[in-house]
Amino acid sequence: MISVLNRLVDLVEEHLAEELDVDGLARGLGTTEYHLRRMFSSLARMPLSEYVRRRRMTVAAAEVVRGEADLLSIAVRHGYGSTEAFGRAFRAVHGAGPRDVRRDGGPLRTQPRLRIRLTVEGSTPMDTRLVGRPGFRLVGHAARVPLIHQGVNPHIQQHITALPQEEHLRLKALGDTEPGGLLQVCDDLDPDGTEGSELTYLHGVAVSRDTSAPDDLDAIEVPAGRWAVFRTAGPHPQALQTAWAATATEWFPSNPWRLRPGPSIVAVLERAEDFSTATCELWLPVEPV
Repeated sequence: MISVLNRLVDLVEEHLAEELDVDGLARGLGTTEYHLRRMFSSLARMPLSEYVRRRRMTVAAAEVVRGEADLLSIAVRHGYGSTEAFGRAFRAVHGAGPRDVRRDGGPLRTQPRLRIRLTVEGSTPMDTRLVGRPGFRLVGHAARVPLIHQGVNPHIQQHITALPQEEHLRLKALGDTEPGGLLQVCDDLDPDGTEGSELTYLHGVAVSRDTSAPDDLDAIEVPAGRWAVFRTAGPHPQALQTAWAATATEWFPSNPWRLRPGPSIVAVLERAEDFSTATCELWLPVEPV
C-alpha cells in the first residue's frame, strides 16, 4: 500500500494541471478509489483533493513570482478558466492574491511533495481477527453529525445522552447477532476523512436479516462480507482513536486487505462507570487486495 500511495503522489505530480481521475488511477494501481482516499487521508493527514490543490498552488506561485507569464496564462495552465477563480484558489492556500505576491514576492505557503514511508520502530502488535459475516442489519437511532478526529465528539455524545435509559435497554434486548451489545456505528463517511464533514452516526444493535424491528428505529442494511476486528483497551476514547489511526499506518500496509465501502462499528465490551477507560472492538469492512 505504501508503494501504491507513493505512485499516486507521482501521478498527481505528472498530471498536476489536469482534473484528477482518482477512480481511474486507483484501478490502474490495482486498488479502489474508496480505499485509496481513506489510506491517503489517514497517512497524509489531509484529503487527497486538498493535497492536489496545495501542490498546484505551490507550483503556480513559483510562476507568479518569476513574472514571465501573465496571470491568465498561468491560471489556464493550472486548470482554471479565469483569473478570478485562480485568484480565489491562490488566496485560499497562500493567504494573499497572485498580484500581491507578484509585487511583494510573498507570502507563500508551500506544500512539499509528499513521500510516504512506513516506520515500524516501537510499534505494538495489534490484537486483530478476521471474521466472515452473512448480511445483517444495524437498527437504532441515527443522526447526521460532523466528523471530529480527536477527543469526544460532542454531537455524538449529545445524541446518545438524549435517549432515555429505557431506550438503551430496549435496543440491547433487540440485538441477536455479532457484533454484540450496544454499538457505535459510523456510515456514509467521506472517503477523504475531512474534519468537519458529515457522517451518519447510529446508536443501536446488530440483528439478523430475518429479525423484525420496530418501525420507529432507523436501519442500515449491511451486505455479507469480511471484517477486520481490532480489540483495544485503555483510556477512552484515546485508545480507540489510536488503534483506528494505526490501522492505516501499520495494519493495512502490512496485510493483503483493503477497506471496502460500509459502516465502521465500535462494540464496547467493558467500561468503567465514568467511561474513562474501556475495552472495545473496532469492526472495519475489508476485502482481499
